[in-house]
Amino acid sequence: MPAFPPAIHKLVSQLASLPGIGQKSAQRLAFYILSQPADYASQLSAAISLARQDVALCSECFNLTETDPCEICRDEGRNHHTICVVESPADVAAMERTREYDGLYHVLHGAINPMQNIGPENLRLKELLTRLTRHPEVDEVILATNATVEGEATAMYLARLIKPSGIKTTRIAHGIPMGTNLEYADEVTLGRALAGRQQL
Repeated sequence: MPAFPPAIHKLVSQLASLPGIGQKSAQRLAFYILSQPADYASQLSAAISLARQDVALCSECFNLTETDPCEICRDEGRNHHTICVVESPADVAAMERTREYDGLYHVLHGAINPMQNIGPENLRLKELLTRLTRHPEVDEVILATNATVEGEATAMYLARLIKPSGIKTTRIAHGIPMGTNLEYADEVTLGRALAGRQQL
């Protein structure tokens, strides 16, 4: 990187640590922030601090929320007989954009990945099983983990765990290409995948 002041080096370094942001993108973002009025940086910093302070995990589904339980879990108008299991809060947002699903969610916060030392104990699997025991009205669990090797392994592991309970376990259909994360799928593809889910 060219000889910039240490403060710019530090800003670029912090931005480059964000997922999907490389060194060039981080540099571009840093220059954009510095080109804005002084209050822009203050507002950006305040928004980040407020989000860190006010946003927590829902104690029921583990999605990000400012209230506990979250709005989706509290919504009596939703179908409380179905739980859709996803890897991340971004996947909940992707599913909601389809307007095809009106049930509840459970966010695992990852997928089984031995290469990164992420095992079942590192995910919210135990909490899901406890939730299913607490809510006998649930009659279907939709496994909507990503169409990756890790997502598939997690879905199969979960299907085996849930099977003894007698709860119907389905997997979203693969209208989503292998290797694609849910948050990057378009609404039509994701909607079709959800509508074409299959029992495991």
